[in-house]
Amino acid sequence: VQLQASGGGLVQAGGSLRLSCTASGRAFNSYSVAWFRQAPGKEREFVAYLIRNGDTPAYADSVKGRFTLYRDYPKNTMYLQMDSLKPEDTAVYYCAAQLGGGSYSRWSSYGYWGQGTLVTVSS
Repeated sequence: VQLQASGGGLVQAGGSLRLSCTASGRAFNSYSVAWFRQAPGKEREFVAYLIRNGDTPAYADSVKGRFTLYRDYPKNTMYLQMDSLKPEDTAVYYCAAQLGGGSYSRWSSYGYWGQGTLVTVSS
């Protein structure tokens, strides 16, 4: 499967953005999906995860209550709705997918990645 992320941009603190990640290839609904982010000079960190066919995402504490991960299965697309954005949310955001197991919060558990989309939150 190939992933294409989009939707990043510049937003003021307190604002909202919605990231999209569209998959090409078959059986995307068989994959569990996640979003990660990487700020300048920092390691890639987990943001959100949704197991295949699941309806209850898991979130990093830093985004819980502000970000929402959901999927549109017919469109082969996953989204990250980001509200109440903070300057510390500034990063390149990556979508990822996995078929197998492994810790969902570890980036090494994912074999498929989008190219990243930059989110910049100004204060």
